[in-house]
Amino acid sequence: MPGGRLTNEDRQHIAAGLAEGLGYAEIGRRLGRPASTIMREVTRNGGPDDYGADRAHEATRHRARRHGQARPLAPPAPDGGHGRDPRAVEDFTESFIALLVQQGMPRMEARVLACLYVTDSGALTAAELVQRLRVSPASVSHAVAYLEQQGMLRRERVPGTRRERYVIDDEIWVRSILASLRMNEALAAASQRGAEILGATTPAGSRFESSAELLVLVSEAFRQVIEEWRKNQAARSARHPDPPATVG
Repeated sequence: MPGGRLTNEDRQHIAAGLAEGLGYAEIGRRLGRPASTIMREVTRNGGPDDYGADRAHEATRHRARRHGQARPLAPPAPDGGHGRDPRAVEDFTESFIALLVQQGMPRMEARVLACLYVTDSGALTAAELVQRLRVSPASVSHAVAYLEQQGMLRRERVPGTRRERYVIDDEIWVRSILASLRMNEALAAASQRGAEILGATTPAGSRFESSAELLVLVSEAFRQVIEEWRKNQAARSARHPDPPATVG
């Protein structure tokens, strides 16, 4: 039934919808399910190009048996008194992790990032991440190193202690976009050079010249977007100063 666990019949409908080329939202609408539920189901079971209903159903039954013998679930993250529905937060977090994985991020790194992202303070120590994710300290350490290298989090000292905590902020995606822009600009420069060497009037040179024009326009557009976003953030902060941060 809608809102309950997916049945084998549901999975047959999902497989049929994927075969028709339908998106997650449309498949979810037909089944009376959130698009995030469909995306998570497909991502966990081979992706849109390799999803099989029977195989997915059996894999889900296997995971359920394994989880029944596994460690207890991690304690829910404090909600800061905001009255959130813990199940809704958990479902959203899982769908966000699935989206990050679908975009190419390794799963453990996606879990760490999502865990930080849904925390009001945006800051957790390694021990807190280990407790909430029920993983080894080494797994957290490797994930943090990857995310730090990508500019998606930073370290800071916990006041009054020798412990470090890992922090994300509102500019997490700005740094990611800027890293992509640096690569984009390198490709634009290389394309311009290719046009010069091959000759802009030749087919190959013209191809490079056209690519360079597009890449330059993309870079300019994204830099304008980031500048506008920062202005909007500054204006919002002036109107609504952030409350003092809380840990957890």
